[in-house]
Order: sequence, then structure tokens, then C-alpha cells
Amino acid sequence: MATLLDTSNELHERVQRFAAGDTSDTFGGLALDIARFQADASDGFRRLLLSRGASLNALDDIPPVPTDAFRLTRVAAFAPGFDSVRFFTSGTTGRERGTHAMRRTDTYERLSLAYGRQALLAAGGSAVVVALAPPLGNPPTSSLGYMMARFMEAFDGEPMAEVETRFDSASAGRWLVDESGVNLAGLEQATRVASRARRPLLVLGTAFALVRLLDDLAGARLPLPPGSVVMQTGGFKGRTREVSMEELRAGVTTAFQLGAGRVVGEYGMTELTSQLYEGTIHESALAARQPEATPGIYFEPPWLRVTPVDPVTLLPVAEGEAGLARFIDLGNVDSAVSVVTQDLVRRVSGGVQLLGRQAGAPARGCSLAIEALLNG
Repeated sequence: MATLLDTSNELHERVQRFAAGDTSDTFGGLALDIARFQADASDGFRRLLLSRGASLNALDDIPPVPTDAFRLTRVAAFAPGFDSVRFFTSGTTGRERGTHAMRRTDTYERLSLAYGRQALLAAGGSAVVVALAPPLGNPPTSSLGYMMARFMEAFDGEPMAEVETRFDSASAGRWLVDESGVNLAGLEQATRVASRARRPLLVLGTAFALVRLLDDLAGARLPLPPGSVVMQTGGFKGRTREVSMEELRAGVTTAFQLGAGRVVGEYGMTELTSQLYEGTIHESALAARQPEATPGIYFEPPWLRVTPVDPVTLLPVAEGEAGLARFIDLGNVDSAVSVVTQDLVRRVSGGVQLLGRQAGAPARGCSLAIEALLNG
């Protein structure tokens, strides 16, 4: 008889094959099988399922787990002894940090690399890759930093002259933010390396780090090599200064002397395995599928679905209406296949428009779901 571990491993393999284009599974069939496994493996998810009276016959039967649950309890199908890595949400004053425990990381790596390559690079292309982020810790605790390191390895792999004698994704020349701010000299060095190699530069950065970079440049220009891309992720939660995404995009485009659309928004979170991207890099595979993509519209990969839901019922709203973002993420085999956030979204033009956070207290549907998850 198959054990829960066997079932989990089988689901991971099925998800990876599905992401690679295998058509022997469907999205809905895989999602429901993962939800059934999680109902068997997790007491909390089973309580949540019973509270909804769902039978797991359709995607909308899968009760979403609120992101706040990841900081209030363990959201995982296995005991802590099985954890390969634990990623933590960025902390805010006076609040516990959410934790996403992963038993195996290969599914996260494969899905992130597959879609990141489609959104950020030309077909068969490569780049010199640096991050406006602190160095990755050991053990890693940032899912974003972990993904950035994998991008360096998979999209680059070449040593940076004068910085590395051999390629090293942990080298200080690739992680260009520390407690003192942005390492402008390091970014200039990376730009020279990319220019001499006639390769584009891929700069991975949070919105806050990019604002700090613009402040430090103080109006100066740092032209990047042709074909360069800036991946911008995250907002300004917990920060004292906020800049609109339009203002930030314009500032970065001007400072780096980039063409239109070369600043690409990425949307992800610690509680998910998968990411969404804007489809504005014209030579990318994502843009080829979304030729009318414009800044501000994010597209999910085939293994992720985003649905606006009602804040009380957590069921889909009418077409074109705004609602809380409910994700069904096939990569979340060992945590929660369905997750709901306090972020408001709307489906438009085949993608997702981000509308910001819902104001006020947590949505009633999320509060009830947390209560059921914790207490039944």
C-alpha cells in the first residue's frame, strides 16, 4: 500500500511532467488529487474541508488556505523532521513571520526556472545575472533569494571577470545590497562584464531596492548593455516611503537607458511555489503567447490559476469584478494547493490586474477559514 510519502513523491513527479508539457494529466485532475492527498495528510486542512462541507469533485470545492495561516500554524503535509528548507515571509513589526516548509525543493526550482526563462529571456538566450538583494543565507530562508540564486546558475553560469575566477552564485559580486545600501560599484562592474561579453544584464531586484538605487544614483545614468532586463518584484510593505509602480518603472528605465517594456514585474509570495510575470519582453516566449500584453497585466503559467473571489464566501466573483486573489498552485504539493490572500485582483485580457491590498481587517471568509483550520 502506498504511503503518504509515496503519494507525495508521485504528485511531485506528475506536476513536473505537467509543467514540461505532458498532457496525460489535466490541471483540474492534478489539483484535486493534490487536495485529496492534503486532506489525508493534514489535520488542519481536513478540518477546513469539513467546515466547508466540500466533496472535492470540482476546483471550487478546494477550500483556500489564507496566507495568514502560514504565520499562525504549520501548513504542511509532513512533520518538521521532513523539511528540506523553510522559507520565511518578510517580517513586519509586532507580527510573527509566515513559514512555508518544503520537503523537497526540486519542484520549486523547475517551475521557477521554466517560467522565469519564458518571461525574462529570449528563446535560447542567456545573461549576466546579478541581484539587488542581500546574499542568500545558509540555510536559505528567503524564497525570493533562493529563486534568484537558481536564476544565476541556470541563466548565466559564466564567471564575472575580476570578480570570480570561476562561476559562483554566492559571490559578493552578484549580491549587490547590504546593510549600507546598494553596491553601485558592483553594479557598474557587472555592466562592464556584460558589455565586454556582448551579453545582456539581468538585474533582479525588489521595488524597495530599486528605489534606493535611484536615490543613490541621484539623477546619474548607468546605461545597461543592449537587451538588458530588470525584474522588479515586491512592494513597500512596512517601509516608510512608497513610490508608484509607474514612477518606479519610469525612473529605472531612464537611469538604465532601457527601452520600453524592459522592466518586468514579477508577482510571487513565500506561501506559493509559482510566480506571475508581465509579458513585456518582446523577444520572450511569454510575449509571443501574449502579443498584446501591457505593463500592469500579469500572466500565470499553466500550473497556476488565479481567481478573484468574494471576501465572505471565497467563491469566484462575476466576470470582470474585483475580488481577493485565490491561487491554485500545483507546485504546493506538500503545503496548501489553494491559497487566498488579502490582495485584490481582477481578470483582464487573459491575465491578472493587481489592485492593491484590501483595506481594513482580514476578510470575513479568511477569518472563518483560519478558525476552521486551527480549531475545526
